Amino acid sequence: MIPVYNCSQFLVDTLESVLMQEIPEQEMQIEVVDDASTDTDVEALVKQIGKGRVSYYRQAQNVGSLRNFETCINRARGKIVHLLHGDDKVRKGYYSAMEKLLHQYPEAGAAFCRYQPIDAEDKTLPGIKAPERDTPGLLNNWLLRISERQRIQYAAIAVRREVYEKLGAFYGLFYAEDWEMWVRIARHYPVAYTPEILAEYRKHTTSISGVKHQTGQYLVDIAQAIELIQTHLPPAKRKSQRKKARMYYAHYGIIMANRIWRATHNKEVVKTNLREALKLNQNIKIWYAAVKVHLKMLLNIG
Repeated sequence: MIPVYNCSQFLVDTLESVLMQEIPEQEMQIEVVDDASTDTDVEALVKQIGKGRVSYYRQAQNVGSLRNFETCINRARGKIVHLLHGDDKVRKGYYSAMEKLLHQYPEAGAAFCRYQPIDAEDKTLPGIKAPERDTPGLLNNWLLRISERQRIQYAAIAVRREVYEKLGAFYGLFYAEDWEMWVRIARHYPVAYTPEILAEYRKHTTSISGVKHQTGQYLVDIAQAIELIQTHLPPAKRKSQRKKARMYYAHYGIIMANRIWRATHNKEVVKTNLREALKLNQNIKIWYAAVKVHLKMLLNIG
């Protein structure tokens, strides 16, 4: 299922990455669920690229990303649901690998792989995650590991339909809503994994995450996600996991502030990111890193 909203410049690549898997229609549904895009005639584009293999559904009006994801889940007919955003891609063999994992481990609620970050021009970016384990299989101690920080992107994970039916759809947040979902799944089910890099996650300034990085709102949402996630954890582990998550994302916020300063020299945006990062954690190392970025602004260097 491919949720889209005003990402037509990337949708062709997304569709082609799925179609190149050459999976028959009777084995896999491919459908674009359009949240009332305004950038192009998405239906015409789907017909042109899909040549009848890809179905199309358009919301009557813009309902927002969470409701659009819910529509994807509700319209999915298969036993396994993959929400592939209209700007991401899969590599050859993704679907067969996920199917194999979920067949081999029937107790698993979901399966995922590693992913390659790419930019708007399809160039590879740094940031490939270290393997969660060296060989395919079920992940150990996964609930606590995933509750520390986000380790998965939508493009990389396939979820059993029955899991969404039992646990519900995404809710409460417009950034980090997926992190909360992956923790929710890990609370109730084992999760399978392969260290193969079989998905591509696109980073660009017009995506939901790209816009929220510019405003610092992502850190506000992350703080809310951390609190939601605590409800999925054993009471004895909540304090330590909360501390680890807030420390990690405070550090991440400082890194993003520094990147934004180098890229745009927008002082107000950088100050917002620094302020929200320090709300998450005021460890001396975080303060030191924040002061370094602030000095760069004062001296107009970097």
